[in-house]
Amino acid sequence: MRSGNPALSESTFLDLASGSVVTSPDQAMTINGTVNKTGLLLLLTVLTAAFAWSQSVDAAGLPTGGAMLYTVVGAIGGLVLALVTIFKKEWSPVTAPMYALVEGLFLGAISAVFNAKFPGIVMQAVMLTFGTMFVMLAVYRSGLIKVTENFKLGVVAATGGIALLYLASFVLSFFNINVPMIHQGGWMGIAFSLFVVVVAAMNLVLDFDFIENGAEARAPKYMEWYGAFGLMVTLVWLYVEFLRLLSKIQQR
Repeated sequence: MRSGNPALSESTFLDLASGSVVTSPDQAMTINGTVNKTGLLLLLTVLTAAFAWSQSVDAAGLPTGGAMLYTVVGAIGGLVLALVTIFKKEWSPVTAPMYALVEGLFLGAISAVFNAKFPGIVMQAVMLTFGTMFVMLAVYRSGLIKVTENFKLGVVAATGGIALLYLASFVLSFFNINVPMIHQGGWMGIAFSLFVVVVAAMNLVLDFDFIENGAEARAPKYMEWYGAFGLMVTLVWLYVEFLRLLSKIQQR
């Protein structure tokens, strides 16, 4: 079982001592349980996002100093909680909701900033994100996309390449060097963002497949929280990339 999502690696359901799949017949992971917990995480994210949004713009709808504060706190806090959840997945019933709450601060702040510059862009990004999720779920359930090993390897390789490019861009920014296709709104920048959105959407297919395999393997009940957390990681990434894509298109 492999996913491009770093939170859902092929060893997630394995016992490190025996190398076998961890099972718990009496308290097993289910798809319905994972769906319910994903819904709860989304609700928690929306609640804190709404709060951060209200604190990030003034009465005229312009960004305030709070936008940077909630962006930084949400980004760093979300990263720390994500790493803790990945390495201590048995803690996910606690850390996954905490991740959703903190990530909501980040999303609310950046959404307020984007919307101030491009009115209406947030609603478009939200609709595209959930529309993509439901389309990819339908595609996965219909079998139109076969989750083969080659497909998994391709998506994982593309995801890793994007992550390395973003990391290089972040490091170069300290030397006032910008990578044009990542940040600018030219045709190359739009094409790059489209590519990233497609890769993120393909990760949803791998996440669905991974969660289904976990349920079939009768993984422990707490893995429902972990599966929901992993899916949230991809949805957050997809939403942010849609914001970036739409902003580049509007800049044209």
